[in-house]
Amino acid sequence: MIVRLTDSSVKEPLQRYRSQAEAELASVLDWWMQYIPDDEDGFHGEIDRYNKLKADAPRGLVLYSRILWTFSAAYIHTRNREYLFMAERAYRYLIKHFQDTVNGGMYWSVDRHGQKLIDRKQVYGIAFCIYGMSEYYQATFNEQARDKAIELFLLLEQHSRDKKEGGYFEAFAANWQLVPDVRLSEKDANEKKTMNTHLHVLEAYTNLYRIWKNEVLAEALHSLLVVFKKRIIDTATHHQGLFFAENWELRSSVISYGHDIEASWLLYEASEMLGNPEVLHIYKDIVVKMAIAVLPAIDNDGGMWYESETRTGHWVKEKHWWPQAEAMVGFMNAYQLTGDKIYLKYSQRSWDFARQYICDKENGEWHWGVDEYGNMMEKEKAGFWKCPYHNGRACMEISKRISAILQ
Repeated sequence: MIVRLTDSSVKEPLQRYRSQAEAELASVLDWWMQYIPDDEDGFHGEIDRYNKLKADAPRGLVLYSRILWTFSAAYIHTRNREYLFMAERAYRYLIKHFQDTVNGGMYWSVDRHGQKLIDRKQVYGIAFCIYGMSEYYQATFNEQARDKAIELFLLLEQHSRDKKEGGYFEAFAANWQLVPDVRLSEKDANEKKTMNTHLHVLEAYTNLYRIWKNEVLAEALHSLLVVFKKRIIDTATHHQGLFFAENWELRSSVISYGHDIEASWLLYEASEMLGNPEVLHIYKDIVVKMAIAVLPAIDNDGGMWYESETRTGHWVKEKHWWPQAEAMVGFMNAYQLTGDKIYLKYSQRSWDFARQYICDKENGEWHWGVDEYGNMMEKEKAGFWKCPYHNGRACMEISKRISAILQ
């Protein structure tokens, strides 16, 4: 990172911001430790926004992998051994219940008893498992966790990477054969390549490279940066396309502002990890432009709208929890790269919005979000997609980045 504090007028606000992020991290993780462990060896699959358990909910690979990453990272950040126990629980459950010992890889979901439910290979989910296993190794130096992350990386390179057109195919059957319906969720387009999966493969490979400086991995990570620059990011608008055909023909006109601001800092992190000055220079320019491009989605209250459709001009005027968390980090990253205090202001406003409207001050954790009228959305607080990863990570990133600025 480039900027160091030279303006004494922002020192106190930064210190306050850091203290609030640290307190919120502890609050969020306390909630997860209280409500999510089951009576056996795992975690419940869903808890609603009123903290009521849905006992028969399926348990997803994404949920468990994100819990693994979050509590591993939190242990590294704080050395609180309660966080380590949660990470160990997630790791053991993933190995025991999600592993496909016949075909390799990880199941997409299991039932409440840990039995295989959906055995397809969703690259998005496997990427999060690599991300979590890599972080768990950094917390524990568990060689089996590192070996599992490497094994999953090699499986993606073997089966998912498109060696002709570049990038990664979206999903496979249990035996790694292509399937006709590759959608991650019902709201997604059924296309062979997606921005979302590529972003989280890049995120996973970046974290794996921290612990395994391998030339094959370095080449794969660099190729992902090339894919984002040449295929996914629109050089005119600095937004990302969402869905693509096999040959990278764009099949969507939707802008996802949360993914744009999230990508802005993850892409720079990947460039930093590779340590190539030329790539780093290129991506510094790209990611700052991406941060600027999302500013029209920031409402007067500091919250970020979810999506817009460029062909129709329609906006999805909802403010979900995770874009606010990613905006905290993405704008702080832009401030560190430029020294322009406007980005610091947007980062702080994202947090102020989340604290006022999204954080559940009575019952803990963050709500899913609010609609355009400020009404709370009736969605779960923990579940297949709702995990401590976005908000927990944002709190840790803000703390670490402010500490670096104040040095």
